[in-house]
Amino acid sequence: MEKIKWGIIGCGVIASWHADSVSASEYAELVAVCDVDEDKGRAFAEQNGGVAFATDYRQMLEEGGVQAVSICTPSGLHSEMTVAAARAGVHVLCEKPMAITGPQIDAMMEAVEEAGVKLEVIFQRRTYETSKRVREAVQSGLLGQMTLGDAYLKYYRSPAYYRSADWRATWELDGGGALMNQGVHGVDLLLWIMGDVESVYAKAESKARDIEVEDTCVALLTFANGAYGVIEGTTSSNPGEPTAFYLHGEKGTIVLTDKGICKWAVSEDKSTVADNDPEQCVTRAALSAVSDPRAMGRAGHQAQVDDLALAILKDREPMVTGESARKAVELILAIYESARTGAEVKLR
Repeated sequence: MEKIKWGIIGCGVIASWHADSVSASEYAELVAVCDVDEDKGRAFAEQNGGVAFATDYRQMLEEGGVQAVSICTPSGLHSEMTVAAARAGVHVLCEKPMAITGPQIDAMMEAVEEAGVKLEVIFQRRTYETSKRVREAVQSGLLGQMTLGDAYLKYYRSPAYYRSADWRATWELDGGGALMNQGVHGVDLLLWIMGDVESVYAKAESKARDIEVEDTCVALLTFANGAYGVIEGTTSSNPGEPTAFYLHGEKGTIVLTDKGICKWAVSEDKSTVADNDPEQCVTRAALSAVSDPRAMGRAGHQAQVDDLALAILKDREPMVTGESARKAVELILAIYESARTGAEVKLR
C-alpha cells in the first residue's frame, strides 16, 4: 500500500510521539521535520533517520514533498500553520487544542474546506476501547435519562515546567492554563460521551502558581440532554490524580478513569467488566502521566496517525474532525468568559 509522506512542524516534547507513530505506521513515512531552533531541529531529524530539515515551515510545505504534517508547535500557532498547510494542499494532524480562539478555528475550517484537505485533531482518548464502550452506553440510552456527567482533571505541573518554555502559561500562545493545555483532553472526552453543553458557570484563577493563566478551575455545566455536570481542572494537585469521569443516569452509573472502567453498575445490563475493580483500574503508568507529561503512552497517537493516513488514502473523514474537536475549545472559552464576568454563559 502507498505510504503517505509525512512532515512534522515543531520538534519539541510531543514531536517524538508523532515521529515514533509515523515511523511505526504501515501507511505513513517520515520525510521531513521543521523547527525554528536549528540545532534542536537538526538533532531531531538525525534521531529520526536523517530526514530532511528546514527552519521555515512554509519552505517545508512547498519544497519538502510532504502530503501530510503533524503540527506540534505552541497552541497559538496552530491556526496559521494549518491554513498554510491547507493552501499548499497538505493534510493536517494538529495537536490539541486545535487553536485558542474562535476566529482562529474559523480560519482553519475555511482553509481546509476550500483546499479539500483533511484535518484531524489529536484527542487520543477517543481511540481507547473503554472510552468507546462508555460513550455507546450513554448515547444508546443504556443509562436512561442522564442526570450527571462529571470530569475530574487533576494534574501536577511544577514551577519548573512553566519556566521550561516562554510560551507556556501565556494567553497569547498557550491560550489558557490547566483547562486549555492539560484538561482539554478530558473536556473533549466528556463532550464526546455526554453531548453538547448549553450553558456554563465557572470560577478560574491561579491558586498556587505565579502564572497569568489559571492553574485551577471549577465549572458547572448544563448539557443539552438535560443533565448537569461538573468539570474540575487543575495543574496544582500534588501529586496529580488519575483523570476520572462519573456518568450517572436513572438506570445506572459508570466510572471511567485513565486506565479502565472502575464501575459499571447498570440495572438493565448484566455484562461484566474485567477491570471493574477499583484497586486494579488505576496503574502506576496512569499515576505517572498526570504528573509527568513524558510518561504518556503512544498508542493513541499511533491510532490517529494511522487513521489520518487511511482517511487520505481512502478519501474518507478522519476520526476526530475539526468540526468535532472545536467543541472542547469553545466550551473552555465559555468557561473563561464566565470566570471573567461572573455570569452564566450560554453556548447555544
